[in-house]
Amino acid sequence: MATEPFTQFAGWFEEVAAVPDAVLEPNAMVFATADEVGRPSARTVLLKSFDDRGFVLFTNYTSRKGREALANPFASLVFPWNHIDRQVIVIGSVEKVDASETAAYFEVRPRGSQLGAWTSRQSSVVASRRELEDRRAMLDERFAGGPVPVPDFWGGLRVVPATVEFWHGREDRLHDRLRYRRIEDGWVLERLSP
Repeated sequence: MATEPFTQFAGWFEEVAAVPDAVLEPNAMVFATADEVGRPSARTVLLKSFDDRGFVLFTNYTSRKGREALANPFASLVFPWNHIDRQVIVIGSVEKVDASETAAYFEVRPRGSQLGAWTSRQSSVVASRRELEDRRAMLDERFAGGPVPVPDFWGGLRVVPATVEFWHGREDRLHDRLRYRRIEDGWVLERLSP
């Protein structure tokens, strides 16, 4: 195991991505949050980047996950790589990424995804599919011929880990569970009972 979790995660991520046709999106992760009174919710999202600061996803800040993550800034991520008997669990605090990082990511998104960020009032009730299509057509016209700016209600969230657990399935339920726990000046690696 590496001396810190980000190098270890990078190695496992490369391994899972190298398994041909085994998983459509190795960066798919479950993002679990809780609202201001502790009611949990979870959904699958895509990891867009990671480094020694944490794990980044992008979303509409007014969506349920955005509202929960900002009102109660703690979350858990689960990478369920079942096809290779591995799983990674991240638990930590949530912070917004800075505007320049959001803009840099938004700029490389396909134009359709950029317009989709403006179109969807994520997690709100819509009367019909037609409402979404009409809103998209209006935005196509509004931004025709020019760049699509980053919406002020959209951006990145970084999960800054306090712990990162690496689980590797073994026979007879004697699984390997190795957890990195943040301490004042780095990380400590602990083996957990399966």
